[in-house]
Parts: sequence; structure tokens; C-alpha cells
Amino acid sequence: MLEAIAMAERLKQFREIGKKIVAVCRNYKGLTAAQGIPNPKTPSLFAKPTTAYITEGQSIRIPEGCNLLYHEVELGVVIKQKCSNIAVSDVDAYIGGFVLALDMTAKDFHNEAKANSRPWFLSKGFDTSCPVSDFIEKEKVPNYQDVRLWLKVDGVIKQDDSTSDMIFSVPEVISYISKYITLEEGDVVLTGTPDGQGPVTDGQIVEAGLADIVSMKFSVAK
Repeated sequence: MLEAIAMAERLKQFREIGKKIVAVCRNYKGLTAAQGIPNPKTPSLFAKPTTAYITEGQSIRIPEGCNLLYHEVELGVVIKQKCSNIAVSDVDAYIGGFVLALDMTAKDFHNEAKANSRPWFLSKGFDTSCPVSDFIEKEKVPNYQDVRLWLKVDGVIKQDDSTSDMIFSVPEVISYISKYITLEEGDVVLTGTPDGQGPVTDGQIVEAGLADIVSMKFSVAK
């Protein structure tokens, strides 16, 4: 028991001890349907640096030259211990807890990069592009495969869906990543965003929540 408490206390510092943020795109059926594209056959991955993290009290900053900034609410998984090439059935043992996250995207940077067959790291990895809640103990999200994610902009609901709509489940995503990338203590896996992502501008307020477990609020600024 004492060891478990000590581990949970350590994982609360995931922003400091984690080395990477690995994320999945197009992982909700409602999103691919809305975009008119087929569901992917395997998870599509990208990464953010840990310098992208911000917490409540800090502002989401529109990056220089960006004219189209998008919000995307996601369930983040905090990895408990080092793991590599793990089976789907074993993943749960490596989940230390959760975090509510926003994958802020410089959409115009993203679109330009894709149109020119260039990497789109900048559109996802700029400073303040990963607002997060405090660490959420695993026990507080007993059914992470069916939990509500929601997001409001200036009080208006923009995203509202359940993780049950994922194309690849949380264990499938983590197992897949671990086949190629070793995950370590404090790393965060972002598991995709539901349909409804869209633009935010200077002065707006973004509020997001994971069911009634946790919520967070951020201002947007130039």
C-alpha cells in the first residue's frame, strides 16, 4: 500500500519526470465519419515535447504566424513504469493514472505542411500546445473505455462524446506504441479527440472536462 501511494505521489509530477508525449490522431469513429474518410487500419502517431505542457493559470498562446488555432480535447494516459512491446491484455498494469488534455493545433501550419508533404511537428508541438489537468488517480476513472469528454468555448459546447467511440481502445493504442517506442514512467499518451474540434481566437475561454471527475479552464491569448 505504501509503495502504491509513493508511486501515485511521484506520478503527480508527470510533467517533470515524463520524457515524451505520444499522441494518436483520427481515433474516433464520429470524427472520421464527419471528415468522410475511412477508419485507419493502425493508429496514426505523432509527438509533442514536454515543453508544450501548461496548467491552469497559464494561457494558451497563439504561435507567431498562426491564423487558425484549433482545440481538441483528449483523454491522456500516464504511464506507470517502463514498458516495451507489451500485449494488449497486459496494458492495464502499466497505466498509472490519467490526465485531461488539450491537443492545441496550429491548423494553418498543419494544412500547409500536409499539402507540401512536410512534417507537421511545429503545428502540434509549439509552446502551450498541451494544456493539462492535474494527475487523476487511476481509481477515479474505473471505466476509461466509456467516459465522457466535453469541451466548451465561451460557455458553448463544441465537443461532447465518450471514449467508447474510439476506433482503437486505450490498451490497443498503448500496446501498438510500445512495439516501436519504449514508454517510460511519467510519459503521457494522448488517445485522440472526438468530432467537434474547431477554432479559437484571442480572448476566448476554453473549458474542458472528463465527465464530472475533473474540469479545467484556459484563456487564449496572442
